Amino acid sequence: MNLDTILNVLRAIGEETRLRIMALLMRGELTVSEITQILGQSQPRVSRHLKILTDAGLVDKFREGSWMFYRIAAAAPAATDAVFGAVKALNASGDRVIARDGDRFEQSRLARAAIAAEYFEKNAGEWDTVRSLQIEESQVEQRMRRILANDRVELFVDLGTGTGRMLTVFSDLYESGIGFDLSREMLAVARDNLERAGVAHAQVRHGDLFSLPVETGSTDIVCIHHVLHFLAEPGAAVMEAARLLKPGGRLIISDFAPHEVELLRAEHAHRRLGFPDDEVAGWCASAGLELAGTETLSPRPGSKEPLTVKIWLAQAPEAVRRLNKRIA
Repeated sequence: MNLDTILNVLRAIGEETRLRIMALLMRGELTVSEITQILGQSQPRVSRHLKILTDAGLVDKFREGSWMFYRIAAAAPAATDAVFGAVKALNASGDRVIARDGDRFEQSRLARAAIAAEYFEKNAGEWDTVRSLQIEESQVEQRMRRILANDRVELFVDLGTGTGRMLTVFSDLYESGIGFDLSREMLAVARDNLERAGVAHAQVRHGDLFSLPVETGSTDIVCIHHVLHFLAEPGAAVMEAARLLKPGGRLIISDFAPHEVELLRAEHAHRRLGFPDDEVAGWCASAGLELAGTETLSPRPGSKEPLTVKIWLAQAPEAVRRLNKRIA
């Protein structure tokens, strides 16, 4: 740490708009257009402030297709510790301007959730067909079953259960299953599917996967299947999943590897275009989970959409070494 670094950090944070941006990013990652809408300022001006914050090491940026995302820097200079503490305190201070920005941040989140909900409602009846256009689902399901082996467990929880497909696929592995989803249309389809499949030991409930009515440390397996790419804060969903797990409990995630198929944003309400391994590993570490292994499923030959599916398996502390041996 040297004088120039400290001065650069202080210059970057010592301006009202940049301080407001920092307060927003403390709440969660945002795109340039989202920050512009929240602050009510022009995009060139917001972009200029973001560049200053990025150059000072306070903010990280990453591009996915045509969207640029910004978030609080993961590896910030030591001089920023006090700055981050002050910004957190500012968010909790009740300051009128910061509180208004916070309200607009929540409105932005709700607007995105509404777009996703509308998409799910429109496609609820054909969801499994829509999903099959992207990659052969049976291959993903078979690989997920192989990873989880044949260990029978007490409680299986599926976050963003959609049509209830995962509750059916794993129905022979659990004594009791619960699927949560915010779309009531999807839940209606899921209930019908479970009944048709004869899965009487599973139920689906309306619930927010960021705050679930499930007892802490009660769950053996949590599944998040092709859900994270719809979310504004996928890391928060992993944190909630970790809360549910028993010691030694497992979290299995399936989603896309990074890609640039913008069509999925335009027509299928995807917010993120896949996830790199290190980002998922970071969420797991922050949630106190051990990333036990990853699997890669390449697109089928001749596929129109060059999408690779990743499966990540994480575990709450206990017996991680045994699990690593099994899936190696």
